[in-house]
Amino acid sequence: MRQRPTRPRLIQAMLDAFRLPDLRRRILIMLGLIIISRFVAHVPLPNVNNAALSSYFSGNALLGMLDMFSGGAMRNFSVAAMGVYPYITSTIILQLMQPVIPALQNMAQEGEAGRDKMNRISHWLTIPLAGIAGYGQIMLLRSQLVDGVPIISVDSPLQMTTMVISLIAGTIFLVWLGELITEYGIGNGISILIFAGIVTSYPDMIRRGVFVVGQQFVGLVVFGLIVLFTIVMIVVFTEAHRRIPVQYARTSFRGGRMYRASGGTHIPLRVNSAGMIPLIFAMSLVVFPGMIASYFANPTSAEPNLANHIMNIFSPGPTDALWGGAVYWVLYFAFTVFFTFFYTMVIFQQQDLPGTLQRQGGFIPGIRPGKNTETYLNNIITKITLAGALYLGLVAVIPVVARGITNVQVFQLSSMGLLIMVGVVLDTMKQMEAQLTMRKYEGFIK
Repeated sequence: MRQRPTRPRLIQAMLDAFRLPDLRRRILIMLGLIIISRFVAHVPLPNVNNAALSSYFSGNALLGMLDMFSGGAMRNFSVAAMGVYPYITSTIILQLMQPVIPALQNMAQEGEAGRDKMNRISHWLTIPLAGIAGYGQIMLLRSQLVDGVPIISVDSPLQMTTMVISLIAGTIFLVWLGELITEYGIGNGISILIFAGIVTSYPDMIRRGVFVVGQQFVGLVVFGLIVLFTIVMIVVFTEAHRRIPVQYARTSFRGGRMYRASGGTHIPLRVNSAGMIPLIFAMSLVVFPGMIASYFANPTSAEPNLANHIMNIFSPGPTDALWGGAVYWVLYFAFTVFFTFFYTMVIFQQQDLPGTLQRQGGFIPGIRPGKNTETYLNNIITKITLAGALYLGLVAVIPVVARGITNVQVFQLSSMGLLIMVGVVLDTMKQMEAQLTMRKYEGFIK
């Protein structure tokens, strides 16, 4: 008998997902909350000259990159201009401070109750971080003139306070939406909001790229191939891991006698266990000198001073200064490699895998428990982290490599943006796969 043609697996999985009432409800809630976050991103703050702000962002490569992560909220300087990054910064700070502060370390070991306390502290820490970041951004834009017109006009402390409070409220509101997505939707809500902000900037970027197709068709094709290669590399390294075999001794009693048996499993050590966090740390350090210099720089129409030259040196885009752009990308690569090792080792020490194995009666075949197991695991994590660090460093500098090879300037390829998008898509697909498999449907991945 001739079989009927079947639909593509991905389309069939999406149809199956929408046939399930609870899963369909989760998907619709997630989409609805994303739409709300996009509306918030277009609620403007007062005292902002939008024309001057748009002109200033179009001439600043760094601000253009940051604007892409906020989904245009920073270019509009809306109440959501700071996005959820103050919250991400607060969670990273608490994570890194656990080995230093015993109270945080004890809190992290309290299970679900400890995680709730840590999350509450992260929320409170987000408020001052968002306020400081918002105040700094307002002061930066206030000092800049476009054709003699200030970008932001703040005439009184009350206006400044109002704008800073609005930026804090926008950040907290987005964090709340993200947590609602995590609880009632699918996937990590904070990551999904960042993903939505990045994706919404691409249609306008593609529209602007259409105008150069006739002149740079070959460059655009090569640029697209580089992007495709980068995505494939991110997928491979995101899923890559080293399996460490582990045996567990099991004891059972039958008929008054004791029997010992062993069960085998493995510990997956990821090649890139640090994710995108090293890129965030590296970018923060590289951007810092130029950001400080921007407060003392002369306006564009005036003669440049020392601060202007420092801004050019630590700029990601091509400038007239000697080594302009090159210093930024070399330091970005070096800091990314360093922070990959640093962050991975900190997290690995916090997990205490050798101690956990010993307490649970597990052991690695051929390796003595205790100190020998710790040395063995440290050697392995160091070797695979070297591959992960070089991979992240390469991903970090791919934008400047793509721009140099293709000479296409209209697209702002962001390595961090690609990492976030690929990671969110993979995580969301896995969670939907688990939901479908649990209900005996075929998922996205065979």
